Amino acid sequence: MMSLNRYRLKHLVKSKHRGAIQTQKLLDRPDKLIGLILIGNNFVNIAATSIATLVCVRVWGPDLGLAIATFGLTAIILIFSEVTPKTLAALHPEKIAFPASYILRPLSILLIPLVNGLNAITNGLLRLIGVNVDEGIKDHLTSEELKTVVAEAGAMIPKRHKNMLVSVLDLEKVTVEDIMIPRAEIVGINLDLPIDVIINQMKNSNHTRLPVYRDEIDNVKGFLHSRQMIKLLSYQQEDLTQESIIDLMTPVYFIPEGTPLNTQLLNFQRKKQRIGLVVDEYGDILGLATIEDILEEIVGEFTTDFSDTSKDIQEEPDGSIIIDGTATVRDINKALKWKLPTDGPKTLNGLIIEYIEAIPQAGTGMRIAGYPMEILQVKANMVKSVRVWPALFMESKKA
Repeated sequence: MMSLNRYRLKHLVKSKHRGAIQTQKLLDRPDKLIGLILIGNNFVNIAATSIATLVCVRVWGPDLGLAIATFGLTAIILIFSEVTPKTLAALHPEKIAFPASYILRPLSILLIPLVNGLNAITNGLLRLIGVNVDEGIKDHLTSEELKTVVAEAGAMIPKRHKNMLVSVLDLEKVTVEDIMIPRAEIVGINLDLPIDVIINQMKNSNHTRLPVYRDEIDNVKGFLHSRQMIKLLSYQQEDLTQESIIDLMTPVYFIPEGTPLNTQLLNFQRKKQRIGLVVDEYGDILGLATIEDILEEIVGEFTTDFSDTSKDIQEEPDGSIIIDGTATVRDINKALKWKLPTDGPKTLNGLIIEYIEAIPQAGTGMRIAGYPMEILQVKANMVKSVRVWPALFMESKKA
């Protein structure tokens, strides 16, 4: 009874399995179930001891009979009543517990006065020593415990599905800053530019939605969808004005910094939005986040090989890897299967500056989380590119 998988049992109860329903009723009050089982168990053991002692004394006499009854019955009870049946029941709990419930359930009703009296005494003693007997058994799982359940599911869940389930559970640990496109890399339409430049930008856009702003991104006016871009491009050039662009824009959706991804995914769903601008506590724009970025955290990158498609990560013929300083730590870890710390700065540039505690110079070497790095270029107080030698990291691990 106690070895049963409680979650499988609940599933079988929902499926109207009669044995599971009977067993669940017994397990709802484990104190009564234990009392019932122990009443029967001890009654049989004590009765067997009395009978065996009486028989052995009559056959072999008082001295030898007591010794034979003690050691013989102990061996018989351990082998045939305790170790063997309980091991079998622990290995196949459902096959034993469900049929046993049809016997234990009527007995629990028949022996209610005896069981209740026993429980009243034992529960009273437990309360005297400060044990709350009304708490019951809690079946709630934490996120980490649920991950363990998924990991231990074996072949019953395909590996890819396991990874997706674990990724869903990890969403609450990841914020929008971890997956957003940084402010410096946001591509948008500046209404202050000449109209022919704007037209050319719309024609060559690789994005479905573009933010529209004046002068700088903080002065954003809205988003322009590719469908609206196609419509605008069908206008005569003299009819395509800033006002016509503004008329077809959709309102801007803002996302507060620090929002966990699981919360933001629900927010996107409730607001019927697919894209938003991440802002800090002062209203300054930090970056741009899309629902596709969140979904990629669950199902993985939509590209076949991230390292092949990422411009931020370039493998060199000598085995080293050149990484752009603006590359996010999470993207680097995913692309290269590394374990750089993700609980601090979001980009490689921020990670290096935090580690050195100063703006470094080109040629500076260091090890972060065991990975040997050399700064190749520093520009505008930012680390622009870094060279990493994975082979040296593997050698240091072996050493």
